[in-house]
Amino acid sequence: MKDFAALLERLAFTPQRNGKLRLLAQYFAAVSDPERGLALAALTGDLKLRAVTPSLLRGLVAERVDPELFAISYDFVGDLAETIALIWPEPDTPPNDPDLPLPQLVEEFQTTGKAGLPALIASRLDALNPSERYAYLKLATGGMRVGVSARLARAALSEYGGLPLTEIEEIWHGLTPPYLELFGWAEGGAKPEAAALAPFRPVMLSTATDLDALKALDPAEYAAEWKWDGIRVQAVSDQGTRRLYSRTGEDIGGAFPDLLDRLDFDGVIDGELLVRRGDQVGTFGELQQRLNRKTVSKKLLESHPAGLRGYDLLIWGGEDLRALPFDNRRARLDLAITGLADPQIDASPLLEFATWDDLAALRADPPDAVIEGVMIKRRDSPYLAGRMKGPWFKWKRDPLVIDAVLLYAQRGHGKRSGYYSDFTFGVWDGDELVPVGKAYFGFTDEELKALDRFVRNNTVDRYGPVRAVKPSKVVEVAFEGLNRSARHKSGVAMRFPRISRIRDDKPAAEADRIETLRAMLPPEVT
Repeated sequence: MKDFAALLERLAFTPQRNGKLRLLAQYFAAVSDPERGLALAALTGDLKLRAVTPSLLRGLVAERVDPELFAISYDFVGDLAETIALIWPEPDTPPNDPDLPLPQLVEEFQTTGKAGLPALIASRLDALNPSERYAYLKLATGGMRVGVSARLARAALSEYGGLPLTEIEEIWHGLTPPYLELFGWAEGGAKPEAAALAPFRPVMLSTATDLDALKALDPAEYAAEWKWDGIRVQAVSDQGTRRLYSRTGEDIGGAFPDLLDRLDFDGVIDGELLVRRGDQVGTFGELQQRLNRKTVSKKLLESHPAGLRGYDLLIWGGEDLRALPFDNRRARLDLAITGLADPQIDASPLLEFATWDDLAALRADPPDAVIEGVMIKRRDSPYLAGRMKGPWFKWKRDPLVIDAVLLYAQRGHGKRSGYYSDFTFGVWDGDELVPVGKAYFGFTDEELKALDRFVRNNTVDRYGPVRAVKPSKVVEVAFEGLNRSARHKSGVAMRFPRISRIRDDKPAAEADRIETLRAMLPPEVT
């Protein structure tokens, strides 16, 4: 456990991607099986343990620590696992074996019944030092939050073993922790066979662009299509096995059985997951109502039917098309979708333009409010996993912007746990300010410090970890879209809000009104 705890601590305080890769590769080399495989699974979210709830942990710490002291400490630290790790009292009798093996701790979580968990966790916290307690609690709750994505963890294994990352990702869904065959391959052994049908193929990603950057390129060498405001998915059907993956390789098909039923083909389509009602595309807010569900009601299936809008064709009829130029793949995609003749599966139409100014005009006036921009692709580009500058570009529409008033603040997590960095803001509805969104990024480090000072100097009320502030600070909020929402008092919900500017030049009375936001809403579904 000591090595795993040290790894998490170093990862949490290493902001650079290359630094995290180096730390992970060093860890894989320093520890043996099965520990390194279990650590990898924990970081990728593939380690399935009995769920340990925050309420269980709060109950345990309440038995050892004064509740008021814990509440004050938790408010200051901002992270439950870190707070408990630091405040947990040392036992009167030092533990006999302070170095508990990670595989043993994992097995205990997997085999201990719900009734036995509290006593087990308390005994382990007694036997660990603060750093190890933090790692143990992160393992227990499944929330690592050390700045390592699943793909970055797999990239570290690729770097450690000199293996192609794309090949690791293509066999990943057929492997199980502790990945003995995978680490054997990294150390010179045979490559594991792809055990899963309908595996995920790593996606090709775009880079952001604008009109000035595009003018250095020849528009004749590029194709363009609409970028729809859903989520990027990969639809795979292989020998009767059908899966729907997110762009990061997460299997999300369970929430979309109606679309899985329609994948009546042998191949892989790269596209956008949308709510589709005939020719009408639903908003992202409507799609959100179906995301992350284990089961979907018949009513929701009928009211929010899923559809697939294809962008690219990776494999068809057993033929791998990824090495072909985009123009060829796109032609094959159109033929494939025509052959399916399914009203819920189509292709995003290609756009006609001769100059970049022509495309700019199309981008500025799209035919549908749920279009978030255009995708621009080199006609001769093969389908290559990852993000590289040149083949594909994303030119998003300019964000929507309003001026809002800060209302509430909470401390952040990780390296931001000492700052108020999560902000709720509102606009005027008559003489009242109503919350319309929350944002926790968009500002610089210096602006974060200034906002933190404002919260500390202008707190007017406290609600647990939340601070209500004097409604005097105006911020410019940028966001990608707006949806109706019955769950919010304001009746609206923002998509990807961020604080783009601090408006110290503007009094709170001149912030925007709710009528301004309502005018931005897309037309209601009829």
